[in-house]
Amino acid sequence: MVTEDLGAMNKEDNKKWQNILEKYPEANFLQSPEYGRMNEILGCKVVIDDFEGLGWALMIVRNAKRGRYLEIPCGPLIDWNDKVARKNVLAQIAKIGKAEKCVFVRMRPQLTTTDENLKILENLGMKKSPMHLAAEHTVMLDLTKSLDAILADMRRQTRYEVRQSEKIGIEVTSSDSVEIFKNFHTCQVETAKRQGFVPPSLDVLMAEREAFAGNIRIYTASAPKNNNATFVAKYPDIENGALIAYGMIIGGGKEADYYEAASTLLNRRVPGAYALLWQAIKDLKEAGYERFNLWGIAPPGQTQHRYAGVTTFKTGFGGEVVEFVPAHDLILSRIGYLKDYVVETARKKKRHL
Repeated sequence: MVTEDLGAMNKEDNKKWQNILEKYPEANFLQSPEYGRMNEILGCKVVIDDFEGLGWALMIVRNAKRGRYLEIPCGPLIDWNDKVARKNVLAQIAKIGKAEKCVFVRMRPQLTTTDENLKILENLGMKKSPMHLAAEHTVMLDLTKSLDAILADMRRQTRYEVRQSEKIGIEVTSSDSVEIFKNFHTCQVETAKRQGFVPPSLDVLMAEREAFAGNIRIYTASAPKNNNATFVAKYPDIENGALIAYGMIIGGGKEADYYEAASTLLNRRVPGAYALLWQAIKDLKEAGYERFNLWGIAPPGQTQHRYAGVTTFKTGFGGEVVEFVPAHDLILSRIGYLKDYVVETARKKKRHL
């Protein structure tokens, strides 16, 4: 089955998606029909294929200036140990890419980095991409553990900050209102200026809000709105209700993802982000999610990486550091791909990725 109209096929795709989640529990929201809908809202063409029961791939046609390509984030979802399945699925994906006049197909499967998995991709004719696609290095928290066990797994300093945030009364709330998305965007633009990254546009955030309705929340951490004596004693110069940090969380299947974040300058002084994540952990566990993906840390030893600044913070919550295979490209036009490769290699170096 192939569809380009997710609006018309929404019920059918969602039913198949639920079956896929049972078969491939490693799946996350980036392969969901909701993510396809988000991209459609933004004007991208989306193709879903279940390869006659062999797997699943949500594919987005990207119209970049350097060349048109087909993107498969955190997919395709197939049995990578099945030689016949992976060969057939890749052949069909290549066929779709050519039909869409794409220069290449870029995918980042849900495979951990091992010599065996890298060899599988190489034998399928794929080349390591010059750019990343979705978080390749991340921290995964096991939400099936008790809250006491999760606390015990934290780094000592992180556990201290979590308890301090409770002691001083930092308030954490969550919402999916238009207003909170606009406020989050404003704060993230300021955060991006300080930290040197490119934030998503307000249009992207609003498309996410519309497509993931019911499975997306923005958490906020703020100073107590009342005259909390402990907080006032420690931070007498901070106004009641002053915002400290934001975090966007999207759920899909068994996994919830800490997908975007932003903070004010107060976050350097007050443990707002710690309070925010701890509340999110409690909420997600109660909602039945089995794992919490903190979404993006720096590779080992890369102190200049874009995520270097948040790596200590995220790894402090314990959990398992997971390294997925890097994005790989299936080249459909060698001449067109060479141009893209040169441009993206330079961009990667410039952005410290």
